[in-house]
Amino acid sequence: VQLVESGGGLVQAGGSLRLSCAASVLSFDDYTIAWFRQAPGKEREGVSCISTTENTRWYADSVKGRFTIASDNAKNTVYLQMNSLSPGDTAVYYCAALAGRNTRYPPNPNQYAYWGQGTQVTVSS
Repeated sequence: VQLVESGGGLVQAGGSLRLSCAASVLSFDDYTIAWFRQAPGKEREGVSCISTTENTRWYADSVKGRFTIASDNAKNTVYLQMNSLSPGDTAVYYCAALAGRNTRYPPNPNQYAYWGQGTQVTVSS
């Protein structure tokens, strides 16, 4: 499974970005796709995840009400719509794939076998 992220960039506080994670798989069924982020000097943290089969979603408290995750199974792509961005959201954002269901919350990066290269999100004040 190869994952390719896109959509990062520089935005002012209060602005929006939409990240995309395109997966190269024969079938997008029965995966959990998660977004993690890592800021300089901080540990990688789970931001959101979605089951491509059950469409169940999870969000970190820090992004609830601002971020929305969605899956387009016809395109093998997961999106992360990020609104009301603040400088605290500045990080490298990674998408990751887990075959099957995510069983721990927040998502444990060690459970995810497939990773994208990351995309930088910078929010200026």
